[in-house]
Amino acid sequence: MNDTDRYILISADTHAGAELRAYRPYLEKKWHDDFDAWVAGMDEQAEVMREMMGPRSVGVDGDPAVDGNRNYDSARRLREMESDGMVAEVIFPNTQPPFAPRAGILFAAPPIGDSPEHRWAGLQAHNRWLADFCAEAPGRRAGVAQIMLANVEGSVAEIEWAREHGLFGGVLLPGAPPGSGVAPLYAPEYEPIWAACEDFGMPLNHHAGGGVPDFGPYYPAAMAMFMLEVTWWGHRALWHLMFSGVFERHPRLHYTTTETGSAWIVDTLAELDSFYDRMKAGGQGSEAIFGAATVAGLSLRPSEYFARQCHLGSSFLRPIECAMRHQIGVDHIMWGSDYPHIEGSYPYTRLHLRRTFAGVDPDEVARMVGGNAARVYGFDLDRLRPLADRLGPTVAEVAEPLPYTEVPEAAHKCPALAPQTQVSVP
Repeated sequence: MNDTDRYILISADTHAGAELRAYRPYLEKKWHDDFDAWVAGMDEQAEVMREMMGPRSVGVDGDPAVDGNRNYDSARRLREMESDGMVAEVIFPNTQPPFAPRAGILFAAPPIGDSPEHRWAGLQAHNRWLADFCAEAPGRRAGVAQIMLANVEGSVAEIEWAREHGLFGGVLLPGAPPGSGVAPLYAPEYEPIWAACEDFGMPLNHHAGGGVPDFGPYYPAAMAMFMLEVTWWGHRALWHLMFSGVFERHPRLHYTTTETGSAWIVDTLAELDSFYDRMKAGGQGSEAIFGAATVAGLSLRPSEYFARQCHLGSSFLRPIECAMRHQIGVDHIMWGSDYPHIEGSYPYTRLHLRRTFAGVDPDEVARMVGGNAARVYGFDLDRLRPLADRLGPTVAEVAEPLPYTEVPEAAHKCPALAPQTQVSVP
């Protein structure tokens, strides 16, 4: 690539959702009275959160630390993201869909609730709103559809509906932590869901925060425990799917774990391979005793399944993680801005790119900041190229090193621009 060429910048991690009341038209009329009562309860929760965290910390939809209308104001969203050089995005949910119960703690994914029928209607309403939202920027928004593990048959039908209605971001895999009331991800009853994702070419996405248990809302340390453990609870879905044979049975299924970090995968795959090898070897070791039957039908090691069909949604990729890109695998890294969250890179994305990617081969940068996401999710790079030629950061711009002393203090909110990113890998 030449210095004047511009990167096609695709964020593999953004979030959106309707203003709560805007979901009403997407629900059947039979739900409207119940919906109105639910909205009133959510308004009360938002007020409690404002009292806890301050008036500027909660958007109009009860979403912490984000200006609410960035979730659903299409024109503003395009304007702000384009100013940061982004031309396309993979969109995860953000605001609470209709009938979502209150989360056990702030930021944690809520449980199904007492009425699965209401919950399912709410998830479908979000998907239908999202399809309309994505249609406002054709080819630039890959919406991620929501399903419900407790409704396998409905989820399979919803996956087909989502594919037919342009939600090419795939499917959000809900968490199934202990105490959630649903079977774990390695349970065989989910097989129709995995098959539908493969058949319809819908990537399976797991996002940090979706698989955490209830840490207890009244314990002083609950929020700290959430922050310390949230990524691990996101990681575990990977080995649940691997060792239960999902990737073996569905070799065309693509799986992405998003906003759970990137460097962890190197040591984790080595550990998983070690367990696999000891289970596969047989003998009297505890690994073989407890795991031989499970791995008997697996033809690949965990690292090989990862190489074949797994990816990392590497939100606000840190310099230390970029330095490990060859150990991780350049073709598995998909950069993300996490727009519009407070820890996201907006409006400092161009500084973030310089901080993380200066000195990196431009062809590798191009894959990590857009090419890999286009391949996994199906973005049309030829269609995006004219936008990128007008809006994207140039190769020369990203190649210019950014001394930490030149990072504005306001940008420290983004982990990729935070002080600890000065650490380097030997």
